[in-house]
Amino acid sequence: MNKGRLEAFSDGVIAIIITIMVLELKAPHGAALADLKPLIPTFFSYALSFIYVGIYWNNHHHLLHAARTVNGPILWANLHLLFWMSLSPLMTAWLGENPMASGPVAAYGAVLILMAIAFTILSQLLIRHEGPDSVLARATGADLKGKASLAIYATAIALAFVKPAISLVLYVTVAAIWFIPDRRIERTLGIK
Repeated sequence: MNKGRLEAFSDGVIAIIITIMVLELKAPHGAALADLKPLIPTFFSYALSFIYVGIYWNNHHHLLHAARTVNGPILWANLHLLFWMSLSPLMTAWLGENPMASGPVAAYGAVLILMAIAFTILSQLLIRHEGPDSVLARATGADLKGKASLAIYATAIALAFVKPAISLVLYVTVAAIWFIPDRRIERTLGIK
């Protein structure tokens, strides 16, 4: 099957996710700059989630750019990823309202780890579909960044019940690791 429809649908869903997240930002009730201070946790959770959604959108684009075609299981794996991503606005809002509460911090991490697992499944299905000698297989290699991210998320979720602030630092750390563009696919495809 042609991958174009999958890409277009995914881009649309991701755009809607970002739109829903931004709609959760509410203007302060006063006109002074000091009235913005209570919104800092909400803005932080929005900014972090926006970065995560952007990272997934970017890597999803590269992943599909390296693929030639898709099949039924890949379509379902993509929907699986989009499902977990679609929970981002809910978890972002909850975290923004309760930035140092164990439950929201752990739940936010749970959605992050489930998105990462879903992306890994999608990647593996694409690699299996394209073959072990494909551009995608060569580009992803052992995927140490992906495995490290899963370990950091799991640690952060556990720490959310002990010290939520450390969990938030770990979530920011994973975002920073992935914010630096992953050039493996571009290098393998010879894109400059």
